[in-house]
Amino acid sequence: MKSHYRIGFFLLLAPLGLWLALLVVIPHIDMLTISLRDRVAPREYVFSFVNYQEFFSEPLYWNTFVRTATMSITATVLTLLIAFPIAYYIAKVLRGRSKRLLFLMCLIPFWVSELVRTYGWMILLRETGVVSKILVWAGILDKPVEMLYNDAAIMTGLIYTSLLFMVVPLVTTLDSLDDSLIEASYDLGGNGFSTLREIVIPHAMPGIVSGSIVVFMLTLGNYLTPNLLGGKDSLWFTEQIYTQFITRFNWELGAAFGFLLLLLSSVIVFGGLKLSRQTLSEALK
Repeated sequence: MKSHYRIGFFLLLAPLGLWLALLVVIPHIDMLTISLRDRVAPREYVFSFVNYQEFFSEPLYWNTFVRTATMSITATVLTLLIAFPIAYYIAKVLRGRSKRLLFLMCLIPFWVSELVRTYGWMILLRETGVVSKILVWAGILDKPVEMLYNDAAIMTGLIYTSLLFMVVPLVTTLDSLDDSLIEASYDLGGNGFSTLREIVIPHAMPGIVSGSIVVFMLTLGNYLTPNLLGGKDSLWFTEQIYTQFITRFNWELGAAFGFLLLLLSSVIVFGGLKLSRQTLSEALK
C-alpha cells in the first residue's frame, strides 16, 4: 500500500520536477557555464572570468546595474504604499457586491497584455497626449510638454504594471484578519495609527513580503516598460543583456550579465526577508 502511495506521489511531482529541471535548473547551469568561458578562436573557448572582469571594469555596465536595482526597490516600495490602502479598503471596508466590483476593477487592466498597457501610457504622456492637453487647457502649462522618456515615466509604468501583484496577496492576508482584533484595539484606547502599527501591519506582513518579492522580481527583470517609456536612454540592465545576446552576439558577456542579475535578485530578496523577520515559507503561505 505504501509503495503505491509513493509511486502516486512521485508521479504527481514528476511534471513539476521536469518543469523545474528543463526550464529553470538546466538553463541556469548552462548560462553559468557560458559566462565562465572566453572565445579565443572560432568555436574555441577557454575557462575564464574575463566576462565578469569586463562588467566591473566598464562603468556603464555596473552603473546601469546599480540604477536598475535602485529603481526596482523604489518601485516596489511605492507600489506597496499605493496598494496597501486599496487592499485594506477592499478587504476590511467594502462588503458584498461592491467588494467584488472593486476587486474586478483592479483585475480589468490585466486582461490586456503589458505591451498594450504600456502603449496606453505612451498615448497619455506624449507631447500631444491627453495629460499635456489638459494641463495646457487648465492654464498650468504654457505649451504642451513631452512627459515620456524620463525616470518618472518609467516609474509610473512599472508601478502600474506591478500593482495587481501587490494588491492580491495583501487582500488575501487582510481578509483573514479578525475584525474583533481591530475593534479591541480601539476599545483599549488605541488610535488609527497604533492599530495599524500593532495589529494590521504585523498580520499583513506575510502578504507584504510575498507581494514585495513578486513585484521586485517582475520590475528588476522587466524589459518592455523601461524601454518604451524611458526610450533609448532608459539605462535598464535587461536592455544591456538583450544588446549582448541579440545585437552583439556576445553570449558569454550576456550570460554573465544574466547571472549577475540573478544573484542581485537573490541577495535583495534574502535581505528583505531578514529585515522583515519573515521566512520564505511564511511569505508563500
